[in-house]
Amino acid sequence: MARIDETRPFIPVGIAVLTVSDTRTPETDRSGDTLVARIAEAGHRLAARAMVTDDVAEIRATVEAWTHDEAIDVVITTGGTGFTGRDVTPEALEPIFEKRMDGFSEVFHRISYDKIGTSTIQSRATGGVTNATFIFVLPGSPGACKDAWDGILKAQLDYRHMPCNFVEIMPRLDEHLKRTAG
Repeated sequence: MARIDETRPFIPVGIAVLTVSDTRTPETDRSGDTLVARIAEAGHRLAARAMVTDDVAEIRATVEAWTHDEAIDVVITTGGTGFTGRDVTPEALEPIFEKRMDGFSEVFHRISYDKIGTSTIQSRATGGVTNATFIFVLPGSPGACKDAWDGILKAQLDYRHMPCNFVEIMPRLDEHLKRTAG
């Protein structure tokens, strides 16, 4: 069963938060604020925070730039995962995933189902890896951000979490780029 191994050190990681919205402002971004508070409470570093509109190019450019920043290990986006015409965050980011994390979406929906029932199917939450950076695409509600952080990310971003976690594999995420032909 999952547990925290207190003999291992806590290793803080750099996390960037991107809010995707045509209607929110920095003053009304409760979802971004929820993530920022949880990141700090867990002992991680907020490496960047931004807000962009529901625009594929703008979303992708921001996230791709962050994946090239060595201070950023994880990008979490909030917003734009629904089915309306303006919900384009998965379309912006899934094409740049080098590896998809199907299990993230599946576990997120299981957790969400326990809270909001079948309404969870209205979210296209997703995750993946790009440029040795984890990317998690969350719905825009504070509740969904709490569910994803409390139910998945808090544990997986803790090096002490056993039997395995994302932090321990971070040094190996780009090993395919280090291989040489021959």
